[in-house]
Amino acid sequence: MADDTWSSALHRLWQAASRAEEVAALADDVYTSLLATPGVHLVVGTRWDEKQVLRYMRALSAGSDTPVTVATTRSMPRAAVREPGGEPVVTRSAVEGLDDSVWPEAEFLRQAPGASVVACTFRLDQRGWAALALAVDGSADLAVVESRLTQAVDVIVACHTGILQRGRETRRASDDALLAEASLQMDSSLDVEDTLRRVARIAVPAVADGALVHLLRSEGPEFVAATHVAVQQQRALEEAGRHDPWLAALLARRGEDEDTVFLSGAALDGSPFTEAVSTADADGTVADARPAGDGPHPAVVSISTLRARGRVVGSIIFVYERPEARLPDSAFLRSLATRAALAIDNALLYELRRHAVLSLQEHLLPSQLPVTDQWDLSASYAVGDPMLDVGGDFYDAVPRPDGSIALLIGDVCGRGAEAAALTGLARHTLRTLLEEGTDPGTALSRLNRALLQERASRFLTAVVATLAPQADGTAVLSTCSAGHPPPLVLRSDGTVSEVLSGGLLLGVLDDVSYESHEEQIAPDDTLVLFTDGLTESREAGGAFFESVLPARLSALRGSGAAHIAESLAQQAEAFRASGQDDIALLVARWTGVPPDAGLLPRDPRIEEAAVR
Repeated sequence: MADDTWSSALHRLWQAASRAEEVAALADDVYTSLLATPGVHLVVGTRWDEKQVLRYMRALSAGSDTPVTVATTRSMPRAAVREPGGEPVVTRSAVEGLDDSVWPEAEFLRQAPGASVVACTFRLDQRGWAALALAVDGSADLAVVESRLTQAVDVIVACHTGILQRGRETRRASDDALLAEASLQMDSSLDVEDTLRRVARIAVPAVADGALVHLLRSEGPEFVAATHVAVQQQRALEEAGRHDPWLAALLARRGEDEDTVFLSGAALDGSPFTEAVSTADADGTVADARPAGDGPHPAVVSISTLRARGRVVGSIIFVYERPEARLPDSAFLRSLATRAALAIDNALLYELRRHAVLSLQEHLLPSQLPVTDQWDLSASYAVGDPMLDVGGDFYDAVPRPDGSIALLIGDVCGRGAEAAALTGLARHTLRTLLEEGTDPGTALSRLNRALLQERASRFLTAVVATLAPQADGTAVLSTCSAGHPPPLVLRSDGTVSEVLSGGLLLGVLDDVSYESHEEQIAPDDTLVLFTDGLTESREAGGAFFESVLPARLSALRGSGAAHIAESLAQQAEAFRASGQDDIALLVARWTGVPPDAGLLPRDPRIEEAAVR
């Protein structure tokens, strides 16, 4: 082949290499081009792995259009003498001197005319190497043959490098997409166990065939979630996660180790991960000599510590039953573990904050309501803020010296520590005054002065209702409001009426007075006090729960106070698509049981007549 003809052929090889998706696609062009070199009669290519296992051999002779391919793998340890280092190695040999245990190509090379072999061994990647051997006769210019063979090898190596690079870029893009999706999925829940289960589900089968997640508690690792592509394997993983001593010892040894480690072969002896997969190679390495699809692959396990904000929150174990080439790299696993750890830690912090806020909220409300035959009392409180700042809603029920009972409910503007402080001040101030017999209007006025004296930067609304049982089985409802939503009365016949109330909200102006409104309560009538979190719950269409509240309350006719309180709160939460205010309800149903004669409220008109 003239130099210009070889140049054209080499140009075509480079073009084909830039488009090839696998090196084997170049074989025909490479072999044909080399066979066109004068004196070259046969080209034989071999592919080896890092353990000197011949993966395949391909031979094409001059004048033939059909290559001979030998795909049977066989181990040839003595071929190690041919393994190249960093650069391609070109050698010249006599056919008669080839050792079949080193040169599997010899069976083809001996059939070609001529007595010389020009071969080049070259490394494709860290997992293996390859060789091209040419059978040449005495007419060949060996310098030209070596030059062209080296140039062809350069094309093959460049093609393989490009394929690997494109594969890495594709895998990196896929990994980035998976990590982004994993972050979205894991960050979408603030429940610790749900987050951990999401971590396991996201990873299988995209990352591994199985996954186990443990949360680090003060007493040690606690199994939380496991998943596997096979249902039976998942059950086995769950059992191992809870009770397996080998796994428990592994987690105990890991401690705070940050590096992701891979275990296989002998390192998994006694583990629960070898029962359903084949045994690893005798030397404990991960890769095996079997082609893809030839039976199950040896088990490989990786373990990553979940660390967030300088502390360990748990660990994640991945189980692989796939070829080594499909195992994720340590950098990807560290990134996934970091994201999982942050999501878990966020959920843990949210859980701690929720516990603290609910505990504080609980202490701002009465531990229990008075128990009496005359009143069926119940309350409900639902936290509406997902960020869990302490709300300012409060309620209480206070027995009074005259035998009546005072119900109070209020709402401090805003959330947070200051709102919580004012909530405690308001509830305890009103409770103390009402317990001493102070009338509701005066109690509200004194609370208003206290807020102004404290220079409170927030205002609040409140309503106080006193219920005084009468000898005829009715009760007198007296309502005094400071800018609060008016209470509702559910009558025994199912009708719902609004209690008239008014008055300026508290903590704004001095010298404010509050007037009371009175009406009668019949047996089985129910008084419902609530904060605006109930009425201002808003559905997606824009309607407020206030518009449906009377009908919803009427439908609860005949229900006890507890059922009414819980049902209305649940209905409002289900109704609203927007609005994050807390919902507080205080419900009192008058049973109609009259008081003892000595506990009847005093009537001033009767006392004045007795004096006259």
